[in-house]
Amino acid sequence: MSTCLQLRQPGPQTTIQDLGRLGFQAYGVPVCGALDGPALRLANALVGNDASHAGLEIRLAGPSFEVVGGPVRLALAGARASIEVGHAGETRRYGAWRAIDVPEGASVKVGALSGSGCAVLAFAGGLDVPAVLGSRSTDLKGRFGGHEGRALAAGDRIALGDGAVRGPCLELPVPPAAPAEVTLRAVPGPQADAFTEEAVAAFFATPYRVSREADRMGMRLEGQPLAFRNGADIVSDGIATGSVQVPGSGLPIVLLADHQTIGGYAKIATVISADLPLAGRLMPGALIRFRSVTVAQGEEACRAREAEMTRLIATLAPVREGARLDAAALYQANLISGVVTALESG
Repeated sequence: MSTCLQLRQPGPQTTIQDLGRLGFQAYGVPVCGALDGPALRLANALVGNDASHAGLEIRLAGPSFEVVGGPVRLALAGARASIEVGHAGETRRYGAWRAIDVPEGASVKVGALSGSGCAVLAFAGGLDVPAVLGSRSTDLKGRFGGHEGRALAAGDRIALGDGAVRGPCLELPVPPAAPAEVTLRAVPGPQADAFTEEAVAAFFATPYRVSREADRMGMRLEGQPLAFRNGADIVSDGIATGSVQVPGSGLPIVLLADHQTIGGYAKIATVISADLPLAGRLMPGALIRFRSVTVAQGEEACRAREAEMTRLIATLAPVREGARLDAAALYQANLISGVVTALESG
């Protein structure tokens, strides 16, 4: 029997995702894939996989499962979370951004995420589910790919691929820090002329808040409604990931990994590919702004992101056991309350 994960609790929404199902949008098939592609690539690198291996995408809080049939090496990337590993009556706690060797029969629990609304849990050898149209990603609307085309549920058993674990566990010494303010760079159009000049200026000048109507398909935003010149409807045309579609309400929707392939509402802008992972990490209630950029600037940002990914993977190093400072968490924490002085009182 191959090594498997026996799901106890699945978490709010845990799905199997890889880098996406490319080349089929002309047939109405969404790309899908991880909302945070860089996190998937880093998690795979931590366990010695190719970037394309499928992992578990976790939303808000993680699953709990038992490792059956053999040991496994795993790693969580994309957000901070506590990972509890129970075995032989002992429980050990680990953090994200590092590989962990888990023995056969151990229980694993991934806690609530911090710093991002999604994260990726990768396993050495990847997840052994059938590829559909060249990808193992779950298409929740089409109900195919991943595990039975759906989010994982208690009782599911997921087989792992063959992955020879070699060398020490790796960690990312300095994980990426979550920005205090989120600005998404976007190229105006393709139907920016369907909106008034004042609406286009307002879109790039005023903040929006992510509503509760946000999922893998898209994020509906709350804020100033945008005015049209002659209504929201257009002749249906193709949609790219990152398109900012505006329905009759005037409130923008940022379309993400599971978006439909065509649509009949005007699109005021398109978020550049370099910032799509940042959009995918947003949680309801997050405040965001948009900044207008050119296509050339978007391409340069994509090249810069790839260079940064190469740099991060090159910094992976053997885990340093024992206590160490989590600088990213420290910088985001409010460590001091009130006014302090170096002088003694009284």
